[in-house]
Amino acid sequence: MHRYTAGLIVYQNLLQDELLRDLSAIFSRLENDERRLQDDPSTLDSIISEVYRQIHKLLELATVYGFDGNLWQNYLAWLLAMTENPFSFACEKRGFRDGSVNQLVLHDLRLIHALFHYRFEPVEQALSINCFSLITHYRALEKEQKNYNWFVSSKVRALSCQLSEAEDEHQMLQVLTAFYQDHGAGVLGLNKAFRLKQAAYQPDGDFDLEPITNTFETTLDDLIGYDSQKQRLMDNTEAFISGRKANNLLLHGESGTGKSTCMKAILNMYHSRGLRMIEIYKHQLNALSWLIAKIKNRNYKFIIYMDDLSFEEFETDYKYLKAVIEGGVEMTPDNILIYATSNRRHLIKETWTDRNDADPDDIHHSDTKEEKISLVNRFGVTIYFPRPDQQVYLDIVRGIALQHPELEMSDDELLEQAKRWGMWHGNISGRRARQFINHLLSQKQDGQQPSHD
Repeated sequence: MHRYTAGLIVYQNLLQDELLRDLSAIFSRLENDERRLQDDPSTLDSIISEVYRQIHKLLELATVYGFDGNLWQNYLAWLLAMTENPFSFACEKRGFRDGSVNQLVLHDLRLIHALFHYRFEPVEQALSINCFSLITHYRALEKEQKNYNWFVSSKVRALSCQLSEAEDEHQMLQVLTAFYQDHGAGVLGLNKAFRLKQAAYQPDGDFDLEPITNTFETTLDDLIGYDSQKQRLMDNTEAFISGRKANNLLLHGESGTGKSTCMKAILNMYHSRGLRMIEIYKHQLNALSWLIAKIKNRNYKFIIYMDDLSFEEFETDYKYLKAVIEGGVEMTPDNILIYATSNRRHLIKETWTDRNDADPDDIHHSDTKEEKISLVNRFGVTIYFPRPDQQVYLDIVRGIALQHPELEMSDDELLEQAKRWGMWHGNISGRRARQFINHLLSQKQDGQQPSHD
């Protein structure tokens, strides 16, 4: 195995993965020390222990991605899908193109083809183990899609099947080229949503993108009402995805009115057309420049999403956001927009002194006031989500209940209990309606008679 991995050129970064690198080193050691190992049981036991450690890593990966069948081939397909190199980037943007790099890629794929069909039997015989036979004919336990990264798993398993059927490196090249063009390369290609993460042991180091593996499969139709708001959101996003001019966007209004739901639905609606969403928090705004530099040349459309965005008077991190939105020297790339939700219209907390032109403590009061509203003015589109009146609230309750026929309640009984629920909890909103239905479903599951209290 080490002869194949050591010869990689374009795909040399496959060896950055510990499992492949360590397994290759173990097999190299086994081959070089084969004669001595027969006379040294302790060394043999040590190698077997190291092999089992790598098998454990492979099983952990299979659990995360729901792999089944030939876990070794699934693993190699996952490595190829996740790799980022000049060839995979070029295919992501333009598909197959003639060039010298293709000859180097064919060289690598000849080796990878051999890895795909690697014969583990000699290793098992030398070590008197059978774990490789098990992981190449693996039967995984059935589990729900929400319990593993199904979105990535389905792509990788299909790629694994195609690559295993390829007769040689030339057919492998065709399969990989099509995969990179259709799905992209690396973590940004395989996933649709991310959060920004910084290693705890590197507080001043680079950030990284962490995939969000279980996203809500909601649609805009699930949000009842707010038709004009949803249409404006779709119009702006459609323009963005289609390559036309679009604006940064702010959804603001009452809590629980569906602003965050709209963002999740937009991602589900457009991810198949190349939309990716990266969620960041306000304490990470200083990483915006790093993030934009990382994604600006990729072949996707990115929405940088900030949920429940607002700032207190003493917080100044919003200045990073202002600099990015039409404020800095460098133009924001065409493949990036910023979407935010907030309960505040002006994002930065205002006080009564902001309305007092005679504030004795502020020499340049008008400048201070302008500073506080300048951030929201840099969002080209602002969409207001008002709190629903009682009739709209009851329509939302009715709409959600229709998705759960197991409730078996009359319309009059449902709406009467919904009114009492709203009164007891102090307000009404789409979120409150969802909580009410969840309450009824919980009682139904417990075998109780649905009631408000």
